[in-house]
Amino acid sequence: MLHNILAEFLGTGLMIVFGVGVHCDEVLKNSKYRGSGHLFAITTWGFGISVVLMIFGGVCLNPAMALAQAILGMIPWSSFIPYAIAEMAGAFVGALICYVMYADQFRASADEVDPIAVRNIFSTNPPMRDLPRNYFVEAFATSVFLTAILCIAKNYEAWLPIGVGLLVWAVGMGFGGTTGFAMNQARDLGPRLAYQILPIRNKADNDWQYGLLVPGTAPFVGAVIAALFCRFYLGM
Repeated sequence: MLHNILAEFLGTGLMIVFGVGVHCDEVLKNSKYRGSGHLFAITTWGFGISVVLMIFGGVCLNPAMALAQAILGMIPWSSFIPYAIAEMAGAFVGALICYVMYADQFRASADEVDPIAVRNIFSTNPPMRDLPRNYFVEAFATSVFLTAILCIAKNYEAWLPIGVGLLVWAVGMGFGGTTGFAMNQARDLGPRLAYQILPIRNKADNDWQYGLLVPGTAPFVGAVIAALFCRFYLGM
């Protein structure tokens, strides 16, 4: 159990180092790859998650995935909360590591880069605020995402790291334009909390109302849908 919890902590932290790190690279002044665009960022997210799965195996990296697996009996219910806490903590620490790596660029960007863009390095926020629609997108995207991961794990286990990386790339490109595709409470709320406490100048409002409501709860709805679909339609 302790080994699994540590894997969730380390794996989620490394995922965030790749993901938040690429957003730092794309947004901040004096970063080598500034302005590379969303294709660059989404591809790095996908490849980064593949690397994490190559290192740590079939970790959840996501409280919503942990919930889906608990519903399906793949992990005991007693593991759900410890896994979720470890994932949130790992994401928080991963975001702190990114700040340390890019501290000079954050300072150089304080008076030039839009504070909203800096905030969005850490967390997901919709370019158009429509909470019911945003909630639907996150729940739907999560249900597709988790269902596909579970199918890849069942039918193509040897290809899991590459398959999930390609899946992240496809979901990000297909569904990401409306909300930024969190699909994962740890991915959003852990770095959002890091942004709250880090000494970044000219901070934007952290928008906890959106964060706690949409990326905070919609992935759980998607997890339930995915688990029920896998159980009653796919027979898992």
